[in-house]
Formats: sequence, structure tokens, C-alpha cells
Amino acid sequence: MTKYQTLQAHLRSHRKTWLVTGVAGFIGSNLLEALLKLNQRVVGLDNFATGYQHNIDQALADAGQTPKTEAFHFIEGDICQLGTCQQACQGVDYVLHQAALGSVPRSIEDPINTNRANIDGYLNMLVAARDADVRRFVYAASSSTYGDHPDLPKVEDKIGNPLSPYAVTKVVNELYASVFARSYGFKSIGLRYFNIFGKRQDPNGAYAAVIPKWVAGLLAGEEVFINGDGETSRDFCYIDNTVQMNLLAATTESEEATDQIYNVALNDRTSLNQLFHFIQERLLERRPGLQKAEPTYRAFRAGDVRHSQADIGKAQTLLGYAPSHRIDQGLDEAMDWYVKALG
Repeated sequence: MTKYQTLQAHLRSHRKTWLVTGVAGFIGSNLLEALLKLNQRVVGLDNFATGYQHNIDQALADAGQTPKTEAFHFIEGDICQLGTCQQACQGVDYVLHQAALGSVPRSIEDPINTNRANIDGYLNMLVAARDADVRRFVYAASSSTYGDHPDLPKVEDKIGNPLSPYAVTKVVNELYASVFARSYGFKSIGLRYFNIFGKRQDPNGAYAAVIPKWVAGLLAGEEVFINGDGETSRDFCYIDNTVQMNLLAATTESEEATDQIYNVALNDRTSLNQLFHFIQERLLERRPGLQKAEPTYRAFRAGDVRHSQADIGKAQTLLGYAPSHRIDQGLDEAMDWYVKALG
């Protein structure tokens, strides 16, 4: 059995209380579903700035729970209010902090609100979790932290200059976490997400992630755009791997593994051209009548890095991380959901 399989078996018979911030979002709702399936209690916090009630409803249904289940308590509130964060942390064992304003382009257009949510809100959560004496605070960091550092694959202790306001906020998150460990003995764990994808990922809006946006566009027969020449590459990581890392990080008993940053990815690279082919191939299998399309290329996007790939050796060594899905396996699973939800 893998470390994660052992943990899952343990959690099913040892019930704890988890706070998931941003629970109405893509990653947050998947964490909610996974925890409920493991017989855990979950407190969810969200202000619906970018999340949706239907994500919570679907997560509960997929976990075999009703909206009135005693295993889930929802708080509608904003992490920018310290009192709300304190209320949410009461009686909680583990905090999985996912709430943030994501997207590099949004941060370039609106740096003030990005800073407010990602730094002020983050600090509120960190203080509230510390004061509530939670067992572990795990927070969503970002691969954008690597900035202009040229090395591939990306190793946690080598970062460059941030290329967007969003990246700045994520660097500050890591700095605060380190200072809280030194100043207060409150040791947290940051997870640098690399291009996470999967079910319940929003295809709509100007800042939608590329995979659901392309799927929705192809299903609707609309023009699909690729920024640049299509050879930009990313380390795409399926949501189940992300859930695994959150749970391993929250429950680790290794002192060495805490007060650390970890990459959440596959140590792989897929170009946008390859990704387009992978998506269209799977859509044509599921919708034989769908017309084959070609992407439209346009200018590179400001703030984007050319290539991204993560070294996951640290997570494998210190947390026992063992990715369950490569990109093809993740796309196979995600595509069934996308076609049903978006088609």
C-alpha cells in the first residue's frame, strides 16, 4: 500500500474536523468530497466571489451526502474579516486554506483586490489557525513563485523574480508561513500547485483555466485560442493528486516535513499544442459527430512563463507522495465529467 492508501484507511476509522476555505471552488469542493468519503467532518468557508453553490451541492451528492448532513457545516463569509476566520477555526483539527483570488491576468488588471484576498485574507487565516491551536495549516501556494528562474525542473529552494502581482502575493504567503514558524512555533505547509485540472473546474469567465475553457469551446463549435506558438509547456496535474498532497501534508507526523514548501505536480511537461490534441482526441471519442477543429494562435500573454515543470522528489521523500494519475489518465477521467457538464 502507498502512504496515501494507508492514510485513507486510517482516516475512515478516525474522524477529525477539517476546515476547507474556498470550499465552493474547484479544488475546495474536491477536497470536501474526498474528506466526506473518508468519514471526516468538514467546515466550509466561502464568500462565493469565484466559487459556486452548485460545486458544494455536487460534492455532497458525489460523496453520498444530503445538503443537511451533520458531517458538513458551511459558513458564508470572507477571509478578509478576521472574526469570520476565527469563527471558522473553532474546534478544527486541520485547515486546508484554498481561498484566494487566482489568475495572473486578473492580478495584473486588479492588483489591489488580489493583494487584499491573497495577503490580508491569508494572514487573517494564519493568525486564526494559530490562535485556535489547529494541528496543521496547509495552504495553496503557487508555481508562479518560481517567476523568471530558468532551471527545469523547478526545485523548491530556487526561485526567481515574480512576474505578476499574483506571484508576489504567493511569495508573501510563503514568507509569512516561515516567519510564523520562527516567531510562534506555528509550522505550516505550503503546496505549490502546478496547473491543476479536473471536475468542477469553471470553464466560464475571462480567467478560466485552459482545459475546461477549451473543452467548452470545442463542444460548442467555437474558436479556441492558444497564446503564443503553442510550444509553451506546463506540468498539468490531475485533481486527485492535489487532494492526496493536501491530506498527506495535513496529517504528517514528521517534524522534518513541516515548515516546508512542496511542489504539487508530476515532473512532466506538456505543450499547449499537445494538450489541444489530447483534448480533441478524447472529445471525438465521446462525440463522434463533433467537427474536428484547429486552434487560433494569438500573442503571448503578459506575465506568463515559457515553460514549467516541477521536481517532486521532496514531496515523495518527506510526505510519501505517489501521483495516482498521469495527464492522460487525468484527462480520461475529467473528460467524462466535462462532456456531461458542459455538453
